Amino acid sequence: MPDRVALYLQDAHPLQDAIQYVQYAESRGFEAVWQAESRLVRDAIVPMAAFAATTRRIKIGSGVINNWTRNAAIIAATFLTLDDLAPDRIICGIGAWWDPLAQKVGINRQKPLLAMREVVTVVRSLLARERVTFHGEFVHLSDVELDVVHGRKEPRHVPIYIGATGPQMMTLTGEIADGAVLNYLVSPRYNETALTQLEKGARIVGRSLDEIDRPQLVVCSVDSDRKKALDGARKLVTQYLGQQPHIMKASGVRQELLDEIGQVLTWPATEEQIEEAMRLVPDDVVQMITASGTPEEVRAKVREYVAAGATCPILYPLGPDVRLMIDTFAGGYSN
Repeated sequence: MPDRVALYLQDAHPLQDAIQYVQYAESRGFEAVWQAESRLVRDAIVPMAAFAATTRRIKIGSGVINNWTRNAAIIAATFLTLDDLAPDRIICGIGAWWDPLAQKVGINRQKPLLAMREVVTVVRSLLARERVTFHGEFVHLSDVELDVVHGRKEPRHVPIYIGATGPQMMTLTGEIADGAVLNYLVSPRYNETALTQLEKGARIVGRSLDEIDRPQLVVCSVDSDRKKALDGARKLVTQYLGQQPHIMKASGVRQELLDEIGQVLTWPATEEQIEEAMRLVPDDVVQMITASGTPEEVRAKVREYVAAGATCPILYPLGPDVRLMIDTFAGGYSN
């Protein structure tokens, strides 16, 4: 396949349907599927296990779990188990989570950079089948190793990717991770700053930017009816404009629009608030931060993200016809 592409799944589909979409993506040459875990709806691990057990080639990543609610040793054991199901096809994507959800479940995300560094360091060592003693501020292990009684005892090849958004976490990612899962609902120009920070972190340990994989989540709403495709993405865009205005501003969304939406939406927003705010979001903003429109338009937009440094678009399908989106990119994005 000339171009790397991957599928992103959240909780919009029944699990049995999701399995079929992953199998179809595999048959159409997609490199990977990334399973979301963000709100308290669907965890990533169960779907990943289902995908691993029902496919043969496609890679399977968490997009992303957080580094707060699972013990680092349990994260390592979980991904070793997934690797048992799909050897050398599992990717551990991990992120720093977000407030106010973390606060609402009792997590105080203090020192997020240090917490991420400790978790990634320990998970990597355990998956390398090392015996680990580590006493940090957030992670404490005393003489621990993954206890493989039956099965493969050799080190596991499970790359660790960080879902970084802010500049400091991006720099840390360049230093300690195998890859960065670049965020969605940003414009391609947002990547310029992200890549600068990744390269800064890479230089700390003598690496180059090219040594860090950079898949990027891209919201993709495709339909032969352009208006239908744009309307399909507008609701998600509206919610994100309200929840992440700092990222939207960095992508080029004008402050006046962010202020207008901020006056309408609260968290969590009601359906009525979202509907009211959607009327404020013009088509050009939808197309600035998503790949939405006809098949030709969405492929062109994805090419913009790749030109801006993404190595593998992770396509998040909006709308009921997931297979259409898969088919649109089955030959890559250059066709």
